[in-house]
Amino acid sequence: MDGIVSDVAVGVKRGSDELLSSSLYNSPSSGMSNIVTANGNDSKKLRVEDRMDCPPSRVLHIRKLPNEVSETEVIALGLPFGKVTNILTLKGKNQAFLELGTEEAAMTMVNYYSAVTPHVRNMPVFIQYSNHKELKTDNAGNQRAQAVLQAVSAVQAGGTPTSGTAASEGALTPAPSPVLRIIIDNMFYPVTLDVLQQIFSKFGTVMKIITFTKNNQFQALLQFNDPANAQQAKLALDGQNIYNACCTLRIDFSKLVNLNVKYNNDKSRDYTRPELPAGDGQPAVDPSVAAAFNKDSSSLLGTPSGMVAPYSSAGGFPSSLGFAQGGGALSPLSAAAAAAAAAGRVALSGHSGTSGVLLVSNLNEEMVTPQSLFTLFGVYGDAQRVKILYNKKDSALIQMADGNQAQLAMSHLNGQKMYGKIIRVTLSKHQTVQLPREGLDDQGLTKDFTNSPLHRFKKPGSKNFQNIFPPSATLHLSNIPQDITEEDLRVLFSNSGGTVKAFKFFQDHKMALLQMSTVEEAIQALIDLHNYNMGDNHHLRVSFSKSTI
Repeated sequence: MDGIVSDVAVGVKRGSDELLSSSLYNSPSSGMSNIVTANGNDSKKLRVEDRMDCPPSRVLHIRKLPNEVSETEVIALGLPFGKVTNILTLKGKNQAFLELGTEEAAMTMVNYYSAVTPHVRNMPVFIQYSNHKELKTDNAGNQRAQAVLQAVSAVQAGGTPTSGTAASEGALTPAPSPVLRIIIDNMFYPVTLDVLQQIFSKFGTVMKIITFTKNNQFQALLQFNDPANAQQAKLALDGQNIYNACCTLRIDFSKLVNLNVKYNNDKSRDYTRPELPAGDGQPAVDPSVAAAFNKDSSSLLGTPSGMVAPYSSAGGFPSSLGFAQGGGALSPLSAAAAAAAAAGRVALSGHSGTSGVLLVSNLNEEMVTPQSLFTLFGVYGDAQRVKILYNKKDSALIQMADGNQAQLAMSHLNGQKMYGKIIRVTLSKHQTVQLPREGLDDQGLTKDFTNSPLHRFKKPGSKNFQNIFPPSATLHLSNIPQDITEEDLRVLFSNSGGTVKAFKFFQDHKMALLQMSTVEEAIQALIDLHNYNMGDNHHLRVSFSKSTI
């Protein structure tokens, strides 16, 4: 038997020297009697729990593929793990065999997909070792697949494909540019520059990224060092979802061949020039990180404001992608996008496990309170509990609703100034924040916000998910009473200890943009004035804006 097939088993006896050929499936008399269906002879089927008994092989058996799946989509499953050397699709049986260049690459792929179910066209598929060590196919009967493979091989080798069939497959023509234009469809969760860098860097050295919003869609321009790498990334990732059932990548080649990046910040990055300024209202790149980027631009995943450190568990493979599942949390990255991260042996959270607890240090212990931390970190998720440490009052533990919210808060707030001090935000090893024992007075250092009415992200699909931006000098104000004037708001925000540089009401006067002179002043104003009672039970809502006035 070839692997474990609970519904259809391929009839090649275990230990047989005969390897697969397309004629085995195309000829009416060549072994078709050995195909066992689910309601056939049960004694010929292997139990599902025996599925991993097959010894490792560079040939993998893929089952439950959707109807009309293309060879390109099957190849994309294996691309991030190494060279794909052969493919055989069994269209009528929704199965395929994929041969990788090395056994190690196949083992990496199987290990990864045993933890995270791969999806093709939003349908789960199953991958296991074949009992064949090599895949022999009759090229005449497998021309389409061979054309796609030839094209992929040319790209992986840095050459250009010669087969006209490959171009007609939509797989490959010579890559016109090292710059990709990326559009994110159905962006239910935020996608940051760093997430794109993590995913795309597995296909080659990412040199520059510029992100922007056009026609109300998040878009990016991403430049590789080589057009062939751009081609490979486009082939593997176009049409994939970054998160399950949302954030779909639409990838085309840009007409540009070089990007001109002026600032290194949350919206643009030139990995070849770490010395670039951050621009107004953005955290600058830490010098030690700049040095590391200079040394090897593909060695770090992430930025100083929330660096994602490489993490290896036993065997050098991530034990978790770090995103909690359930409870409204993000599911792991799917298919090739996830594989791209996994192939680099990196856990996206920089931490094993899915803890939603953050450790915040270098706080101003004279000023900080659980409420102020709740308000600031609440911009990026629903903070459940906050504990300022009794014996180290410049540090606090903050429990977010899930690991993804913790990741978001860390990436946006690490390195920002709060009460005059640059705070450090990292993932904690704790899984929860403990409340003090009944009757114990901890001087108000621990607070439970689980049932707070001020959580921004309680409602699934809330518009707040689409309005998560890095701390900026410009604040977005909403829920403003009709009788409140610009002067009233200027005075109110000046009293928080900063200078109001600009102000602009929206047409209906219920919302406005207000610009402070620095990001630190805006952070302070948000802490002080979010949920401020403007009278008649109108509570002002304050968040960071991506706009400037």
